[in-house]
Amino acid sequence: MTEPDNTAIRVALWRALHVEFDQPPPVFVDTIGLELADPGPDWRQRPDMDPQATAGFRGSVVGRARFVEDLVAGHESEQYVILGAGLDSFAQRHQGERQVFEIDQPETQAWKRKRLDELGHPAPHWVPVDFEAGDDWLQRLVDNGFDPGMPAVVASTGVSMYLTKEATAATLAKVATLAPGSTLVMTYLLELDLVAEQDRPGRAMSAQGAARSSTPFVSFYRPEEMAAMATAAGFATVEHVSGQQIVDRYFRDRPDGFKPSTGEDYLVATTGERATVTT
Repeated sequence: MTEPDNTAIRVALWRALHVEFDQPPPVFVDTIGLELADPGPDWRQRPDMDPQATAGFRGSVVGRARFVEDLVAGHESEQYVILGAGLDSFAQRHQGERQVFEIDQPETQAWKRKRLDELGHPAPHWVPVDFEAGDDWLQRLVDNGFDPGMPAVVASTGVSMYLTKEATAATLAKVATLAPGSTLVMTYLLELDLVAEQDRPGRAMSAQGAARSSTPFVSFYRPEEMAAMATAAGFATVEHVSGQQIVDRYFRDRPDGFKPSTGEDYLVATTGERATVTT
């Protein structure tokens, strides 16, 4: 049974480290991912858990999670789809609030299902998709109880950098066919010249780590490029949310100075009738 990849586990541990280490109030509270990962008592001593060296990455992870879940909370849809769910714990922390559909590799989902059973946590709707075999994730979603006639929120965070631009364009086109009023929120890494000078060594370090884990970064974007891709896919409204907007919304006036590193922005796109773009 295949465990989640190192990236999924690291994200879960960073969420927990934020609650334990960073000064209150927390931007986002999630320790269930830590329970699922069960990394052992020495996990805080891992090099990639150094609280100072990884602060910017940790800030990006918790800011991203807070933004997405605030968007879900403000959306009228009862269907929430998580692409590449990893150790996400929305279904456990918000039991019964929405129908949660988690899309991931079958082996990873089998591992997560076993861990949730062992811990006594509620499960989402499982949507196992073998991407390497060319499975149609939207069809698999419908096969597992998703209603394509009703609007949904679809989240794809921390994923697009591992995909070719052609694959991301295909994902955008598929989500754009969902019922009017559906919303996609997607994060993407910016081209290097748009990353603050002080954050570029961290970008290089994370890229090297991804390559060593056999999950290299392959795609970077400019906001106008991502907006154009979403418009071409057929979305009615397309909004660019910058990393600075996330800082202003969730990290302003923190006494510890904790905030995300630069280099990750957000696309929020909604299906409907008439195209508008906000930057």
